[in-house]
Amino acid sequence: MSKSQVNIGFLIPLTNNLKEDDSASKLPISEGANVFGRNDICISDKRLSRKHITLNASIDGSVDVVVEGSNPIVINSGDQRRKLYSRDKIRIADGDILELIPGHYTFKYVRSTVDKHIASSQAHKRVSYKGKGVDEAKKLVVKRQRQVSEDEALARILQMNELPPANSNEGLEAIRHFSVPKEKFHLSFRLLQVQGLPPWANSSSISIGDVIQGDVLVAVLSNYMVDIDWLLSACPVLSKIPHVLVIHGEGDGGVDHMKRKKPPNWSLHKPSLPISFGTHHSKAMFLVYPRGVRIVIHTANLIYVDWNNKSQGLWMQDFPWKDQKDVKKGCSFETDLIDYLSVLKWHELSVNLPSIGNVTINPSFFKKFDYRSAVVRLIASVPGYHMGPNLKKWGHMKLRTVLQECIFDKEFKNSPLVYQFSSLGSLDEKWMSELALSMSSGLSDDKMPLGLGKPLIVWPTVEDVRCSLEGYAAGSAIPSPQKNVEKEFLKKYWARWKASHTGRCRAMPHIKTFTRYNGQNLAWFLLTSANLSKAAWGALQKNNSQLMIRSYEVFSQPIQLGVLFLPSVSKDHYCGFSCTDNGDTIKDLHKSSETNTQGHRTKLVTLRWQGNQSSNSSSEVIQLPVPYELPPQPYSPEDVPWSWDRRYYKKDVYGQVWPR
Repeated sequence: MSKSQVNIGFLIPLTNNLKEDDSASKLPISEGANVFGRNDICISDKRLSRKHITLNASIDGSVDVVVEGSNPIVINSGDQRRKLYSRDKIRIADGDILELIPGHYTFKYVRSTVDKHIASSQAHKRVSYKGKGVDEAKKLVVKRQRQVSEDEALARILQMNELPPANSNEGLEAIRHFSVPKEKFHLSFRLLQVQGLPPWANSSSISIGDVIQGDVLVAVLSNYMVDIDWLLSACPVLSKIPHVLVIHGEGDGGVDHMKRKKPPNWSLHKPSLPISFGTHHSKAMFLVYPRGVRIVIHTANLIYVDWNNKSQGLWMQDFPWKDQKDVKKGCSFETDLIDYLSVLKWHELSVNLPSIGNVTINPSFFKKFDYRSAVVRLIASVPGYHMGPNLKKWGHMKLRTVLQECIFDKEFKNSPLVYQFSSLGSLDEKWMSELALSMSSGLSDDKMPLGLGKPLIVWPTVEDVRCSLEGYAAGSAIPSPQKNVEKEFLKKYWARWKASHTGRCRAMPHIKTFTRYNGQNLAWFLLTSANLSKAAWGALQKNNSQLMIRSYEVFSQPIQLGVLFLPSVSKDHYCGFSCTDNGDTIKDLHKSSETNTQGHRTKLVTLRWQGNQSSNSSSEVIQLPVPYELPPQPYSPEDVPWSWDRRYYKKDVYGQVWPR
């Protein structure tokens, strides 16, 4: 070791019992900047950035930790536990423990005994340089000031590009005027709030605290990734709900951490899959109240960055308990829901509910609620080989089956399709044609097939990611490799992520949506956890008699769930029913539904729709906050689709390159 590389200390790997892990190498820390990431600890977990943390070590043994990756870390100092997010900084002391992912990859900082002669020599050199190099120091100050000015200028440019004119009359701030009355909320969906955007861009957007509220008796949270520390801090009511079941896709390390940190009222379950190596990816919440149940379908993992930094979507609706005389009555929404819940195979919970008594929380329990007011259909995927009656139950065949039963306006004949998502599987043209056939299903009002639509794929470019709110770090949540993205046949599909009207051009999408449109009118719209892959949607086999949904593809996430919005006859059963508001009683709502049975047709449109609802009283116009602009803008010759395993040397808005 040279004198310019004074060893300050080590990061010592620890086991789950916080004992030193002799099977793993310790990481030396030298004076100056030390960068650590997944390559340094020989871990393939993509949640760890290649440049995950920087440790700036001084000769006196002090070490400042800067979070470089998009996921948080945890510092344990004495009896204090502190979580740090991207760009956060903290000073650590000898003996402090670092969790590079909360509950995972634990290290202890141990300070070395630095040779006093070397330390003294280094200090002398710095004093000597300071005395001799005044001009050099001034140059450094000027250079730094110039860099700050350039950074500020870049920030202003990005902000100007993001903010449309306040007096725009072309819908450039359409989200500002988007408002859904509570009694109509189930007809639309909401975008999640994003930090760092102007207030107008978060109009009508919601947070997790807006969703999980009120007198919840039982909560079933279904998700892939769960950061228990963030979740409890963002939604403290979860620690007070009598019974919480978390259905997740976390690995063993994450499970161990959740077991240590979970409140006593929590139970954990990881679904087993019929085909090995898959993950539970669907994102939903089922909240039981004294008055009914709240069903929530969304696109965000239960982690900080997903609920604060990215474009995400959420739909929810409240449903009352069934009347005793309606216990055996069901509907298509109920059938879809019970089919999905049955696949999860969680351990049944026995609970005592006020005024209800002892009940068992299992899939059949959710038959106790009246879903007749649901105006969406559930589209789910589960791994396996599906044939016979199950052929049309899952994946793109479920979507095809539902659309085939629908009548659409003539304007949607051969109208285009949009696929928008955050992870791209290994595709081929044959399967893309198969998917397009399902997405193009349905009849026009003259009873003729709508015909095939031409799809476009809305996908961020490298420049979109580089200039995003998170910089290149956002690319870790768009995990598609170059071999999947840069297939020649995909070039004709690429379209830009352009979201000025919702203020989300720089909030990279984790939302997944699929739609068919004509101008600003929508034939249908799907909000889902499904990415574009055979593992998410399934592929037909054996002369189209079998649908195989596999779970062994790279980044495979086979258990999916989404909600499909359709133009249909709206239903007045329990219109505006809420589990948290003291409105009409269930008895009154039943009476209301019996006196209004005809309903009226709904029309789906984007936020930039310019029509006049009053001019067509026979239809109720439902605005959906589609975050990207329609029609999508195809890539220019200069645009390059993002792939996360390429190297990018042009610095992002934080001065970083990729990989870190």
